[in-house]
Amino acid sequence: MRVAITGGTGFVGRALTRLLEHKGHEVIILSRSRSQQQGNVTYINWLSNDTRPEEYLEGIDAIVNLAGESINNGRWSEKQKEKIYDSRMQATNEIIRIIGVLEQKPKVLINASAIGIYPASNERIYNERSTEKGHDFLAKTVADWEQKASSAEEYGVQVAFGRFGIILGRTEGALPLMALPYKMFVGGPIGKGDNWMSWIHVQDVANALLFAIENNIGGPFNVVAPDPKKMNEFSKTLATVLKRPHYFPVPAFALKFALGEKSQLVLEGQKVLPEVLIAAGFAFDFPDLESALNDIYK
Repeated sequence: MRVAITGGTGFVGRALTRLLEHKGHEVIILSRSRSQQQGNVTYINWLSNDTRPEEYLEGIDAIVNLAGESINNGRWSEKQKEKIYDSRMQATNEIIRIIGVLEQKPKVLINASAIGIYPASNERIYNERSTEKGHDFLAKTVADWEQKASSAEEYGVQVAFGRFGIILGRTEGALPLMALPYKMFVGGPIGKGDNWMSWIHVQDVANALLFAIENNIGGPFNVVAPDPKKMNEFSKTLATVLKRPHYFPVPAFALKFALGEKSQLVLEGQKVLPEVLIAAGFAFDFPDLESALNDIYK
């Protein structure tokens, strides 16, 4: 297959690129850097003046849209929230434009999304049939992002929304920040510790995205492991894997003071299940938290 990826140099994009290369597929990464060829990966400049990436995309089988300012960068000031939102809309608008001018349309657009579209809850269980949506900044951003991407359906392209949970990796994402206090022997429960964490190993994220392409998945699919944990249990497992104590609590007010609105990523959560992936026969490499953390810190 020929697969185009936006945001291909990011955390998930690199994992997906490695997987596609390993499987023998051709990868085209739409990037703000200069165009170049590296093995079976072609980097094409886009979102710059006078660029025409569509000239390189005729005959692609799929587009995976991961582009957007990371929600983990800095505090969520009004300026940063605008950057997070606008970067996703701008990139997706350009993807829709490109699809519109291609003579041979891709079969599928896999658009990144997030389980943050669901309202935070300590009691509810969400799956892809759940229609409730949150009203905070992240939920609105995700909902608008999905709606924007769905415009590709007007060109006969199937659109799927990969709703990512908390993606675990050794050096990027939320896990390094969570692990740091434990490595300094001062780790412990965060806030009340009763909020849900629906997590997934980054390798399984890449596997799920390729699986969605190969198995003609459309609509939302939750990209989470089938083993969500309450914060207390998650952090205890992390402490066990790191062989560190777990008894220095971090009060919620301290996180709110340090992170502002962004603290909701740690203090709130949802119990989300990947029913679409499971029903389609997807096999997780790391279905339980201990195996995932052991792999990351092996």
